[in-house]
Amino acid sequence: MGKKWLIALSLSVVAHILVLSNCYAQNQNFRGVWLTDVCSNVLDSDDNIRTAVRQCKETKINHIFVAVWNRGQTIYPSNVVKSITGIEIMNRFKGRDPLSVLIKEAHNVGIKVHAWFEFGFSSSYDDSTGGAILRNKPHWRGLDISGNLLTKNKFQWMNAFNPEVQKFVTELIFEVIDNYDVDGVQGDDRLPALPSTGGYDDYTIGLFKKEYGVAPPEDYKDERWVQWRCNILSEFLERLTKTIKEKNPKLIVSISPSIYPWSKYEYLQDWPEWLRRCRIDMVIPQVYRRSYDAYKEELIRQIEVFKNVNSDALFIPGVLVKVENEIIPNDQMFVDILKLNDSLGLAGECLFYYEGIANFYRILKNN
Repeated sequence: MGKKWLIALSLSVVAHILVLSNCYAQNQNFRGVWLTDVCSNVLDSDDNIRTAVRQCKETKINHIFVAVWNRGQTIYPSNVVKSITGIEIMNRFKGRDPLSVLIKEAHNVGIKVHAWFEFGFSSSYDDSTGGAILRNKPHWRGLDISGNLLTKNKFQWMNAFNPEVQKFVTELIFEVIDNYDVDGVQGDDRLPALPSTGGYDDYTIGLFKKEYGVAPPEDYKDERWVQWRCNILSEFLERLTKTIKEKNPKLIVSISPSIYPWSKYEYLQDWPEWLRRCRIDMVIPQVYRRSYDAYKEELIRQIEVFKNVNSDALFIPGVLVKVENEIIPNDQMFVDILKLNDSLGLAGECLFYYEGIANFYRILKNN
């Protein structure tokens, strides 16, 4: 019964995808990769950047999503961050501008570069103080129900509902758009997002009380409380994408959220709603799975979510190829994933992350 259902669902998905908007036809052979500033030394020298770009070109990668914002710091000289923390750029990049070099080298060989704001509304990692930003702006702290700094999976968070925090992140994004010839900007599972255990700060509680006359429920997964907070993030993204497109209609706006509905109830990411109301060009759900069957099942589920949204955005699956020092798929699994994506009529895939592609160099070069 399970296999028959999966086959029937696969056929319906294929039928739907084949009649989607021209966005698919115009973006065939999409192959993206996330380039990180951690667990990688690519950005540490201009020569390393040139080598990485060359390898991307050889493996048919035509979109690089580079982490420009991480742990409260940037890979480029930032006046926005410096005005708050006094830190203009990550110390390891001081005196250089890796983003500028990457854009130049990638554009020279026809590869598009997207500014990936990896940390989004998160301020630090494994830092009980919340990092330099929250040490300087303590009223920006996200709080859980016990009044503690909002922390999940070792990430510390700013309050994504605070207008000052939203303004800061918006200015960060526009700083890059205004000063660099990037082809796109991307938010991910932390932009816009907030762990659903958050929202118990005075500002957010006050907003909720103003609308409902009572304090938020202690159950952080109460449906009304979850949806109310999701709506604030959706409204933020709607304003942000509208402003980006008004400023530069050619910029590609992409999101790479967690899988739905887990994304909604864990990180308040109601991304089907984002597609309904925001000017988004690509959605790249993180379909990170360690077996082919699990990947296939989740991919079909996410396509079904996408299919039920009236959106002309491009759907691209995020594929896991490496976690720290662990290579996830074997060669056959990776080949099967590429074939599956193609058979479903998808334009391509985005690989997490760059340091894993060397293990699949031959496969990527020949597919």
